Amino acid sequence: MVSTRLAVAALAAAVASSASADLIAGWTIPCAFPTGAGNVPTGNSYLVPLAVNSDGSYNANPNTAGTTPWDPALAGRADVGANKLQAGYALSAWHQLASSGATPTSYTAPAGNGSSYAFSSNVWKAGDYYQAAFSTTNYDSIGFSFDITRSATGPASIAVLLSTDGGASFSTVLASYSVIVNTTVSGGVSAWSASIPQQSAFNVSVNLNAAAANNSNVVVRIQALVDGVNSSNVFQAGGTLRIDNVMVNGNNLVPAPGALALLGLAGLVGSRRRRA
Repeated sequence: MVSTRLAVAALAAAVASSASADLIAGWTIPCAFPTGAGNVPTGNSYLVPLAVNSDGSYNANPNTAGTTPWDPALAGRADVGANKLQAGYALSAWHQLASSGATPTSYTAPAGNGSSYAFSSNVWKAGDYYQAAFSTTNYDSIGFSFDITRSATGPASIAVLLSTDGGASFSTVLASYSVIVNTTVSGGVSAWSASIPQQSAFNVSVNLNAAAANNSNVVVRIQALVDGVNSSNVFQAGGTLRIDNVMVNGNNLVPAPGALALLGLAGLVGSRRRRA
């Protein structure tokens, strides 16, 4: 009897352990953005571009003639995770000043945090944001993380906002975070570089609330709380904010085939014990 109970308990534990956190979707910015005079994208908003080669790999620099070009249909979509390249997932930016005739925002892909590219933009005013839209259907315990840095005149603080109704309303997940300036060396932290491994000092991680679980209309905003300014508090259009490695994680509510098999075996053992 004791041995049977132990066997059932062990199988149940194995099933429980199989439900670990999964990467639902992530944006590592694997492709360069358009470059060169007259080609750098500008305006109120922008979706990160993707170029997928025929073998499924990403074309790191579609600016090179004769290579796979950016695919407009894939703009903004996640490039890693269980739901990579799926519709309904989008990483984008929004800036307010371009519509008023002021200097338009430019979107570029400088070095990432331990990777070749990141998502960067300038002309930051309070309220401007980066935004990730995604689905968490069949997942709970949702976590959201990203790497972030700024230039000396970029916005010094950001908030993280959550919408569970597709952007109709938002609540605050992280009220304020002071963004590290991307200097050469500061407090033992190096500037972002493709040749330096990902540095955790730049990472921000938050747990989303229960309403974000098993939800097809989740939106998270990384929003500037202040304008980009210089040391005299004068607005600086050239100030930049840069993000990389935007990740959405969760626990899969649908057991994997192996977990289902274990669950069935546990039930069989229990059934045999009751009949004995």
